[in-house]
Amino acid sequence: MPRIIFHIDVNSAFVSWSAVKTVMAGGPDIRLVPSVVSGDPNDRRSIVSAASMPAKKLGIRTAIPVSMALRICPQLVIVHGDWEWYKRCSEGFIAICRSYSPVLQQFSIDECFLDMTHRCGVQDPVEVATRLKDEIKSRLGFTVNVGVGSNKLLAKMASDFEKPDKVHTLWESEVREKMWPLGVRDLLWVGKKTEERLLAYGIRTIGDLARLSVGQLTRLVGQKFAVQLHQNANGRDDSPVETEVQEAKSYSAERTFPKDLADPKDIDRALFNVACIVAHRIRRAGFRASTVSMFIKYSDFSVAQRQCQTGQPTDITAVILNEARRMLSEVWDGVSPLRQVGLGVSKLTHETTEQMSLFEDPKMEYYREWDRQYDAERARAEDARLLAYERKKPAQSSSSLSSSPLSPLTLPVAPPQEEGVQEGPLLFRYPDGEKALAAAKSAVRSDPTLRIHHVKLPDNSDCFELHRKGEVVERHVVQAG
Repeated sequence: MPRIIFHIDVNSAFVSWSAVKTVMAGGPDIRLVPSVVSGDPNDRRSIVSAASMPAKKLGIRTAIPVSMALRICPQLVIVHGDWEWYKRCSEGFIAICRSYSPVLQQFSIDECFLDMTHRCGVQDPVEVATRLKDEIKSRLGFTVNVGVGSNKLLAKMASDFEKPDKVHTLWESEVREKMWPLGVRDLLWVGKKTEERLLAYGIRTIGDLARLSVGQLTRLVGQKFAVQLHQNANGRDDSPVETEVQEAKSYSAERTFPKDLADPKDIDRALFNVACIVAHRIRRAGFRASTVSMFIKYSDFSVAQRQCQTGQPTDITAVILNEARRMLSEVWDGVSPLRQVGLGVSKLTHETTEQMSLFEDPKMEYYREWDRQYDAERARAEDARLLAYERKKPAQSSSSLSSSPLSPLTLPVAPPQEEGVQEGPLLFRYPDGEKALAAAKSAVRSDPTLRIHHVKLPDNSDCFELHRKGEVVERHVVQAG
């Protein structure tokens, strides 16, 4: 039986959902004027999370700074995000979609796939898709696009055709007519760098790409990505609609400073904080890491980075931090102002056995105990019910960690956060969107306070952000190219 896949995508989700709330309260419909959803416009780190259609026509796009958007349109309406409301809208949207088929894969907070192969019966898939689209509009007050295709790739491509409030098809028999004339950047997973390389060789359309052999593509983008590009350009995709999660291949965290810093103590404090975050996350996931990487970003946005291998897989914060400090001394002169610092780990394993060494640092057990206490404190902070329970208990004596001296391997006590400084979000990178979404959903399952939001980064990469109370705590980025 030929497959029938739907891809349902909310039109300008955050703007639409904010508009529904505003209209319900008797206010204007912000979808009809240049408007964006974002954070504090006075914060240089604030970016546009979503833009209305009138704003997009003026050149305002997601992921650009709010300050830039205001320069484009001084009368721009800026709406602060209401993540709890967005969650309710998303849940209602997904519930209606699930009523059409139980085989549903949520791709982000505002889009999902449905396998309708055994659900349409003798009905025209376009009629079913139109009925689904209209039901969402009448019951929830916002519009969606529905792409109908013979696989997930084609359904996703179809939903990106003309918007809003449309149903489009892209069957395998329509690939030559509808997909091949499109520019290579319109092909799913083709990023800016891949586009530039392809254009340099005269490959401008998806049709041009489809006519190349895998061997020719391999010389341009590498063997693994060449196979995927060739398959996708020809409209082939065998991946099923599924909800199974996959484990992340790396963990990282970044800290962007409100103002550039040059004090080594401030930089070390930031590096310590991100090391604590990363090490805590891999311990919580049951991983150990063999590779540590770090980077710094200067005030002119140039980046310096290093990567090294640990002696054996580790999840100990002190070991990870020590490697990062060593690499920092290699890439930073100690005086140039920095805008951002980041740390990551990769080559993950669930292996728990350790190779014993006669020369192991005698403080290693102390470091492990420090991590255990840190994890316990984080768990209490992240679980509201347990936190409420803990507040009813008698006050505990202060931790013995507070008297820890500072040395190349010794952990400093986590300093109080400076006003306006927030933990940088964890950053994960994946070769395709399914793995990125699956990992994001896995994090939500382990921490129900998180909410998933789909955004586009400045380089047009797909990104699934995890928010907690309006703050971005994780970014799962698709970087196929």
